Amino acid sequence: MDSFITQYEKQIIGHLSGFDRLVLRGTLRALAVKSGMMSFLWNTGVRLKDCGKMFLDKSKQLKEASCAQAHRENRPVIYLPSSKINKEEQALKIVQHDGIRNGLICVLTAVEACQTYEIFRNREQKKLELRPRIRKCLFLYHYWIDEVFGFMNARIQSWFPFSIQICLNGREWLGRQMDRLGLRYQRRDNCFPRIDQVEKAQELMDQQLRTSWPSTLDEIAHRLNPEHDAMLAPFREPYYWSTHQSEWATDIMFKSAESLARIYPTLVRSGISVFGSQDVMRFLGKKPHGNFQGEVVSHYGHRTEGIRLKHNLKGNSVKIYDKEGSILRVETTVNTPWDFKVYRPKEGDPEGPCSWQQMRKGIADLHRRAQISQASNQRYLDALASIEVDRLLGEIVESVCCPIHWKSQRVRPLRPWAKEDTTLLEIISRGEFNINGFRNRDIRQRIYPGNHDAHTNRCLSARITYRLRMLRAHGIIRKVPRTFRYVLTDKGRQIVTAVIQTQHIPITRITALAA
Repeated sequence: MDSFITQYEKQIIGHLSGFDRLVLRGTLRALAVKSGMMSFLWNTGVRLKDCGKMFLDKSKQLKEASCAQAHRENRPVIYLPSSKINKEEQALKIVQHDGIRNGLICVLTAVEACQTYEIFRNREQKKLELRPRIRKCLFLYHYWIDEVFGFMNARIQSWFPFSIQICLNGREWLGRQMDRLGLRYQRRDNCFPRIDQVEKAQELMDQQLRTSWPSTLDEIAHRLNPEHDAMLAPFREPYYWSTHQSEWATDIMFKSAESLARIYPTLVRSGISVFGSQDVMRFLGKKPHGNFQGEVVSHYGHRTEGIRLKHNLKGNSVKIYDKEGSILRVETTVNTPWDFKVYRPKEGDPEGPCSWQQMRKGIADLHRRAQISQASNQRYLDALASIEVDRLLGEIVESVCCPIHWKSQRVRPLRPWAKEDTTLLEIISRGEFNINGFRNRDIRQRIYPGNHDAHTNRCLSARITYRLRMLRAHGIIRKVPRTFRYVLTDKGRQIVTAVIQTQHIPITRITALAA
């Protein structure tokens, strides 16, 4: 990241890293499995034939307790006829209409799918059985403007096993902390284009990692259901807290939108054409090797604000996008933490020796998520910094534009702006070839689509072989050992990027640059 900051230091006024979106889940682990649920029924003296009534009574008790604060504070409890209605938009409308600055905003309820239990009548064995099942039940969404976390929401399932999901935003949290200390800043949406004391703001973001998460989340759970202990007595079961999803964002604050706009299109085009599967794996902390089973997908999409470039790897991702004109955001999202290794003691032996273990979903590894995500953002920004080379275009492609001798035979030069060779370069740089490379057949099918007879296919295959041999001779591609596949070299990526980018530069701009 330092190399990127150094490269554009004249245009940058600061940078800030920390959690953006955090989705945390609370689970009553004992009640989430059949054996634990059966133990609860035994401890509470409830027979299977009476479960239906007990489930209904507990659900009613939870809903009344959960909505009690809203009724006391005269805040609305609104039923949403569809779960697809944007709940955050509804809550923000209420905030604006009622002028709420702190406290409970509303409680929104909606019927959604949930994991629960049913009583099954086993006619063969002539007995009742408790079975897990997916059904629909009422969820209660609480929206607050919290003193610590700012705008946030939490939901609770109104049916056994009463699962909880809490959504927090690190930038909301930072805004509340800066207000508390009197720091001046400019805010737009979910980012800060300007902060008077960026270093102090970063210190505040770092303090978030020292939050006592179990006690904090337990307090939120109590707000959702004040009757939790009474409902489960004498069976005492605390919530187990895990991180369902985390987004760690690094915001590079540019002096102006114009400063970012001058370089951002180049960064995006270069990122989609230069970064291969091995690069993405390296960004996300995985060592490329031949036994890798998975898919690396890179794609870009147009947003209201601009263009986003995103790289996905087995549920995790790193992406770059422009935000509010003057902020370049790099963000690592972790959905499958077990794909990362962290240095810690083994599970169940906290005092034992440390070794490389899979990262856990539990909040005990939340700080490790931060470390891994920050390292990912740094590697990505360092890679972006290397894209902007000062070499002349002519220097980059000069070596491949002359005929050479390779393996005792003369090889023709690459004609980078001829349609035939440009098409070939665009094909071999496609994202689907990033992992396993491409074969002669892959190229043939894209250059000569349609069904052909065996003789024609052999002739077309020979043409492709000739062109692949030319690329190999110039060092643009290399053959994967003991396979019939080819991959781009580092030199090849640089040449492909330079050639493809020049296809999108208007003549007027070239003339202006020359002048």
